[in-house]
Amino acid sequence: MKKITQFALAFWTIVIAICGGSSAAWTQTLPKISVGSISGPLSNPIMWNILKANKFDAKHGFDLDIHLYPSIAAFYGGFTTAEVDVIMGGPTNLQKLRSEGVPLKIFATGLKLSDLSIFSRNPDVKSLADLKGKTLAIDMGGSQYQVVAIYARSLGITLSKDMTLISANFALSKAQLLAERVDAAMIAEPLATATAIENPNLRIIFNGSEGWKAMTGREGWETVIAGREEFLKRSPESVARLMGAMKDTVDFIKANPDQADKIVVETVKLAPGVFKTATLNKKMEFEIHPAWGAQRDSIWELLELAVASGFFNKKPDPDIIYAP
Repeated sequence: MKKITQFALAFWTIVIAICGGSSAAWTQTLPKISVGSISGPLSNPIMWNILKANKFDAKHGFDLDIHLYPSIAAFYGGFTTAEVDVIMGGPTNLQKLRSEGVPLKIFATGLKLSDLSIFSRNPDVKSLADLKGKTLAIDMGGSQYQVVAIYARSLGITLSKDMTLISANFALSKAQLLAERVDAAMIAEPLATATAIENPNLRIIFNGSEGWKAMTGREGWETVIAGREEFLKRSPESVARLMGAMKDTVDFIKANPDQADKIVVETVKLAPGVFKTATLNKKMEFEIHPAWGAQRDSIWELLELAVASGFFNKKPDPDIIYAP
């Protein structure tokens, strides 16, 4: 009897070891999708960190490999040199990369333009048009600048001629406004919500989503998801897998704002409650749709308007938008 018991124990020990080893091997053999992310409280790390924390990548059959970069320039550089397969970036930034020969295709939408706001404390400034002859702090190297410039053009305003522009990132733009060195400042989420909470005397005189809808009647996109062409050809099934994981992430944010906020606080060191407030106020709205579907015209229109506004010499080829 004792021998039988020992045999049984040895048998089940082997079975458990084999099963455990198989599980570990399965985890290790999940295909990787490498994505670029940026240091700081921005939409990129927020999306990827919440996705990874909930293991939505494993649920959809892949391993999300996050490459963190210290700056936006390094972030786009990593994609350009094929260090990563996928990035979530500004449509016009991706348009520029493709025009320079980077083999990429846009395959999904990301963050809506509602995340972009221009603040002012000047009582005489109630709209973008009121900034004529005044001073605006804005990141002139970002895709957000191009969106504002395109909208201003529809009002007959040329930003670089009709107002004094101070080129600054979001944090520096905020500092310039609070120090009263400028009349207005462009700030994106989630820093925009943090700014509004800390400074209730500031007013939003322009919101990206509202402006874009007024101009085009369409939904506007602050970011879209793009993949390198060799990756899309090598692993076309990864598009559906990544989009499925990202849709689960969006659903989680909407259904569990407190838990999502906790992940953001822990991973990008944003103050508690800021991300939750931005989400509930619909200032930070992620929506994942196929770029080749109903949102194709919206994405394409932005790229065309960027050409019409002088940011590019010619329209991109239609293949910039992926189709399965």
